Amino acid sequence: MRQIAAIIKAKGGKQADAAAHCGITQPRMNDLLRGRVSRFSLDALVNIATALGRRVHVELEVA
Repeated sequence: MRQIAAIIKAKGGKQADAAAHCGITQPRMNDLLRGRVSRFSLDALVNIATALGRRVHVELEVA
């Protein structure tokens, strides 16, 4: 989530434009940029990262 927020902030522009590009609402983009993790599923974050042109790699560590 922090990496997604950093990518969006680096691109600059308005939250509404970034939200439209990612397929979410501006209030939802605001939640993302403010780090409100509990409001996002892993699936939603993967979809947003994909909309930004990023590949996602999930790795699970066996204890």
